[in-house]
This record gives sequence, C-alpha cells and structure tokens, in this order.
Amino acid sequence: MKRTKHLGSYLFLGLASIIFAFPFYFLLVSATNTSLDVTNGRLLPGNALWQNLTNLFSQTQMRGALINSAIVALWQTVLALLVGSVAGYGFEVYRSRAKDIVFNILLISMMLPFAAIIIPLFRFFSQLSSVSSAIGINSYASVYLPFVATAFLIFYFRQNTKMFSKELLEAGRIDGLSELGCFVRIFMPTMKNTYAAAGIIVFMSSWNNYLWPLIVLQTPDKQTVPLLISNLGSSYSPDFGLMMTAISIATLPTIAIFFILQRHFVAGMLGSVK
Repeated sequence: MKRTKHLGSYLFLGLASIIFAFPFYFLLVSATNTSLDVTNGRLLPGNALWQNLTNLFSQTQMRGALINSAIVALWQTVLALLVGSVAGYGFEVYRSRAKDIVFNILLISMMLPFAAIIIPLFRFFSQLSSVSSAIGINSYASVYLPFVATAFLIFYFRQNTKMFSKELLEAGRIDGLSELGCFVRIFMPTMKNTYAAAGIIVFMSSWNNYLWPLIVLQTPDKQTVPLLISNLGSSYSPDFGLMMTAISIATLPTIAIFFILQRHFVAGMLGSVK
C-alpha cells in the first residue's frame, strides 16, 4: 500500500533525474563520436575518443589553458577565503555601529551587476600595467584580484561566525594567544566546513569565469579553458566532437573537488542558514 501511495512521486523523480542527467550523458557520448555523428544527434558511444583527445592536445592550447585556469582558480580561492573569513570574522566578533553600517553598504553592493563596473576595472588595470606587468592587463593577477573580496563571501563567513562559540576565543586569550593566534589556531580549524563550502563555490566560479578573462587576457598563451572552448566553437567549421571532449575535460576538476569535499560542503551550507 505504501509503495503504491508513493508510486507517483517515484515516477516523477525518476523522470526528472533522466531529464537533468541527459545533457551530461549526451556530453560524454559526444566526446567519443566524430563531429558528423554529434551533428546527427548520435546517442550511442563511438570510437573517436582517442582521436578527439589527440587532436585536442596537439591542435589546440588545451594543456596551457588548463594550467592557466588552475593558477587563476587556486590563487583566487586561497585569497578569497582568507580575505572573506578575516572580514566576516572581524565584522561579527568586533561589532560596532560603524562596522554594521559598512557591512550594510557591502550588502547593497551585491545589487550592482558586474557588467556595470567592467569599464572602470579595465581602466584601473590598464593604469597598473605601467607600474608592473605582473598586475596589469594580460596577467593572472588582473583576472582574480577583482574577485578576492566579495560581499557574498564576507556575508557568508559572518553568518557562520554567528554560530561560532565565543567562549573558545576567550579561552584562547586567557591562555595567552594573540588575536591572530586565536583566528589561526581556533577559528580556522573549527570552521573547516565553512571553508570547504566557500572554497568549492569560489573555485567553481573562478574556473567557469568567462566575461572578465575575455576582456583582460589578450594573448593566446594566457587564455583560460572557457576562452579556449569559446574559440573552438567560433571557428568557421567547428569540430563538435573536439568541443565536447574539451568540455568534458573542463568539468573534471570541479566535479572532483565537489565530490572530495561533498560532506564538508553540505555541513557548511546547512550551518550558514541555521
């Protein structure tokens, strides 16, 4: 009786799973087929995977794009977690009326679309190019620096810090720890789930970022994976099998990181809304 009662729910969930999983299945199958087979909508695996992989790494700069994306994503993730956690910790632990006003201004800035500040950002990094090529246009730093301090990440860490036991900080201060020592040796290990969840979000956002790298990265040797895939699709006669192989490879790092940190991600996200 119970199975019959929930039969409709099971059928709906099964159908929804098939619908949501089909694009990913088509992506993987297309990576094993030729461009003509992909165009014809072939839904069965083919035998062109090795040829697609060979062409991808021999005819394109896929290896360099993967390295560039990894450098940008890792730097952005590490710096964003550090800045966001320090800011969120400071706003919550050392509260004052002035800090609350600044925090509210940060929240208001979340309503400003990124496209609205692209031109000022580009002019800013263009001027930095005359100071140092390491932080100017066409540098890794120019890609990740605008996203190191984000209002969302500061808000996320502040909300999680509300659940952090302030008694632990008092105990650390009594034991002689400095404020920096309390943050590094008490706060950071205790909030590892929060760091894991935030790290996944920042890494995925950086890895898939397209618009800003398209503007500031102006030479092929600095292009990231999304730019490379976009270039593959904009040719006169794109090789769709090659494109699907590149997209499949591009999804592997984010999938791997998510499954490795999945348990911490769920715990961190649940903790942020309690």
